[in-house]
Amino acid sequence: MLLPIFTLKLRHKIIPRMVAVGRYDGTHPCLAAATQADKVLIHNPHTRSQHFHAARVLQSPLESDVSLLNINQAVSCLAAGVLNPQLSYDALLVGTQTNLLAYDIYNNSDLFYREVADGANAIVLGTLGDIASPLAVIGGNCALQGFDHEGNDLFWTVTGDNVHSLALCDFDGDGKKELLVGSEDFDIRVFKEDEIVAEMTETEIITSLCPMYGSRFGYALSNGTVGVYDKMARYWRIKSKNHAMSIHAFDLNSDGVPELITGWSNGKVDARSDRTGEVIFKDNFSSAIAGVVQGDYRMDGHPQLICCSVDGEIRGYLPGTAELGGSLSDTSVEQDLIRELSQRKQNLLLELRNYQENSKAESSSPLKEADGQRGIIPANTRLHTALSVSLGSETQAAHTELCISTSNDTIIRAVLIFAEGIFMGESHVVHPSTHSLSSSIRIPLTPPKDVPVDLHLKTFVGYRSSTQFHVFELTRQLPRFSMYALTSPDPATEPLGHVNFVIAERTQRMVVWLSHNFLLPEDGNIPNAPFQVCFTSLRNSGRLCIKAKPSGEITVNTDDIDLAGDIIQSMASFFAIEDLQVEADFPAYFEELRKVLTKVDEHHSVHQKLSADMADHSNLIRSLLVRAEDARLMRDMKAMKNRYMELYDLNKDLLNGYKIRCNNHTELLGNLKAVNQAIQRAGRLRVGKPKNQVITACRDAIRSNNINTLFRVMRAGTASS
Repeated sequence: MLLPIFTLKLRHKIIPRMVAVGRYDGTHPCLAAATQADKVLIHNPHTRSQHFHAARVLQSPLESDVSLLNINQAVSCLAAGVLNPQLSYDALLVGTQTNLLAYDIYNNSDLFYREVADGANAIVLGTLGDIASPLAVIGGNCALQGFDHEGNDLFWTVTGDNVHSLALCDFDGDGKKELLVGSEDFDIRVFKEDEIVAEMTETEIITSLCPMYGSRFGYALSNGTVGVYDKMARYWRIKSKNHAMSIHAFDLNSDGVPELITGWSNGKVDARSDRTGEVIFKDNFSSAIAGVVQGDYRMDGHPQLICCSVDGEIRGYLPGTAELGGSLSDTSVEQDLIRELSQRKQNLLLELRNYQENSKAESSSPLKEADGQRGIIPANTRLHTALSVSLGSETQAAHTELCISTSNDTIIRAVLIFAEGIFMGESHVVHPSTHSLSSSIRIPLTPPKDVPVDLHLKTFVGYRSSTQFHVFELTRQLPRFSMYALTSPDPATEPLGHVNFVIAERTQRMVVWLSHNFLLPEDGNIPNAPFQVCFTSLRNSGRLCIKAKPSGEITVNTDDIDLAGDIIQSMASFFAIEDLQVEADFPAYFEELRKVLTKVDEHHSVHQKLSADMADHSNLIRSLLVRAEDARLMRDMKAMKNRYMELYDLNKDLLNGYKIRCNNHTELLGNLKAVNQAIQRAGRLRVGKPKNQVITACRDAIRSNNINTLFRVMRAGTASS
């Protein structure tokens, strides 16, 4: 549909997802991209005579219009934009696993250079909520940090797992931006400043997020899935055998609505309708796409879509005219209508052919036998589904069981189940062998997470001799806590971990919540007073007890802090609780956390000692090098040889120290992740303002290295004793 209006070929390899466009002098758009040599290239074709001369920036020996910014570490994220509103030009943000650099390319100076212990996996630049100053928000090791143009840390919170993607979007339509966070635990979380206001569970790691318009945003997963959400509702998604390397929203056909542009690992670029996901434009590169951005690269007042490949090929596309956009839209509607009518025609022809074959069989075969072959079943045939808990056997682990049965002597030939997050590939087919065909079938389900799942069922029903089958389609929801079996209370095995809180709800409402979220046996009689239920986890045999007093005081006993958080969040959602303060104690988990915090202190001490040793070695190397060169000039070969031997030994010590430092840093990151996750878990035990207060108080306690205060906050929800 569209041809590129310009094509460039840079002789540098570009790292995927590390491409940005900014006006670093306030006027001319320049492309920045991370290279495989721990550098950031800046392509500036507008003022070819202007070259950067600074400690960090060097002119590329390959191209006259490319400058290279030395980072000396592997670049993990890259962004460009306005960080200081008082300046009329953009800053370049470069993140690594240990630092964040905000660079002023125009003046060849660092705006700030900050050490970030949790690393920087993703970065986004813009305004967040009511925070007035634009922020560079980085996501790393289960943590989110936001820096202003002076490097001040104005925003910090924790999330459930390592962050892979970030975006700013007006999710709730209040005119202020919320932060979208995609992480390794397959969740998209929406932060209104430091409060989580929504969570969407996907089927793989969320590798990319991009705002489209209003509350609509695009997403990409590591398994090749690309789609669009509007608030919490998923509009569409497609799945490819290739991986989406970059996504971007751009109005390619000038209809006023941006399309979702996707760059793929096989070099394809396509634009899809935000409403249907239909491809309206595509192009192909000779190598994988590294990034998709936009900018007025030709300086003619019209922004272009700019696509970069990992081999350094860059193409710019100009949007179609408004007239072309209108005709494209009309054509698209016509094509949709033709496709729909063609599909209906095919279905009707297939149905007609079946009728014709059935009428032939009817005239040549006895009635009952013909009915069996044709798959004609009684008109009153119904399909029944039931969910139950199975404690397993010697040959089969405990699981949730789906039973599907017919209302008469018809048999079930096959069942197709579509469900997210339960089966590999999101679908499961059960095809009983011929000798085991019956009117009912039992299917074991083992959901790995405590989230509600919609089971979409297609069941083939007929007779043993049928060659055609009737297909029943229905949807059944698997409750959130379906992997817990109701058991009798036993004070001797009651878990030590517990949470206490008070809610103004009657016991009958608690029973309703239970029936919505657990699989209770039909004859299970739950007493209203005193209210007490106990469950056993089918995953690890852990115990869960929930007690409620007439006064509204609730006690949840479990040694699994994640399960306690899920229970509280489920109750808060069901009973519409906005703020909930909770007292909690998990002795085993808190003891493990105490050990982790001790290790963090040890790793910090080792890091400081190694850094000091390396600094001493560096100074000694300078001294030895000068003395060795002096000996060479004085032709004292013996002294020169001794100095260089000492240099060789020192260099070996430095290399060994660096390896130790790398290992120490890796272990430190693992322990910091555990600490950040502990803060996140402590926050999930509360709802609303108490949750934010706990996260803030926990961070303050860690900053001041006050471990006792940290545990007091986690237990009581407040720092005051």
